[in-house]
Amino acid sequence: MRKSRPSLLEEGPPRAPPHPEEVPAVPATTATTVDETKAPYLLDFRGVGRRFGGTEALAPCDLTVRRGEMVSLIGPSGCGKSTLLRLSSRLDQPSSGEIDFRTDSVGYVFQDATLMPWRSVRRNVALLAELAGTSRAATTEAVDAALATVGLTDFADHLPRQLSGGMKMRASLARSLVLRPEVFLFDEPFGALDEITRGRLNLVLMDLFLEHRFAGLFVTHSVEEAVFLSTRVLVMSARPGRIVEEIEVPFAFPRSLDLRYTPAFAELAGRVAKALEAAS
Repeated sequence: MRKSRPSLLEEGPPRAPPHPEEVPAVPATTATTVDETKAPYLLDFRGVGRRFGGTEALAPCDLTVRRGEMVSLIGPSGCGKSTLLRLSSRLDQPSSGEIDFRTDSVGYVFQDATLMPWRSVRRNVALLAELAGTSRAATTEAVDAALATVGLTDFADHLPRQLSGGMKMRASLARSLVLRPEVFLFDEPFGALDEITRGRLNLVLMDLFLEHRFAGLFVTHSVEEAVFLSTRVLVMSARPGRIVEEIEVPFAFPRSLDLRYTPAFAELAGRVAKALEAAS
């Protein structure tokens, strides 16, 4: 198991961004985590579209997500990103096309932590395991492991009101992690957090991704976050949402936050930003 990062309260003050000359450029040919010719796919969209009454929210699209890759969806508000996530979790059904699900093991992390205020962190994290009928012993073991992974062991008996926003999101991640999903869906989970906390949680999420090798779909409005976390970035157009460009992210894992200050990262983020502007 990978060594977990320190908890948010144990982390020291954030490092100042290094001077560009102090950070070596990352070569664009560095291998990513996934060999797309070998990794099995867990989700496969074929001509999938969604209408709500007379409104076409999502134009027919094709999308394959494989084990061990993190795919970010970025696009203007209302373009169908969250609709794609809901379809991926079977919370919604397509109006057209087909979705081939190769697993029923799906975790969903929302923009709000949605913790029950009367339950301790431990009992919130245990909730999905309890609903799934997992034994008490197995639940306790899984909850302890999840809390340790996200750095919340020392806060297991706290109530949500005693936690910072970043710690609440850690608890939300831990709750979804308990059942070890093969597919992880993220709907702007860090969008409401400050930049420093967001960067730290990007690192926590990357650790989870590298340890568990799930297939991830990550919705964000941040170009920098999309590039930093992903193996691929999908740019969507305004409604009705279409996937108009797919951009491979060539940086090897694990990634340091210092990557964001390299010329190669800036170049790729600029390419995504231009594609997003053209699609909006």
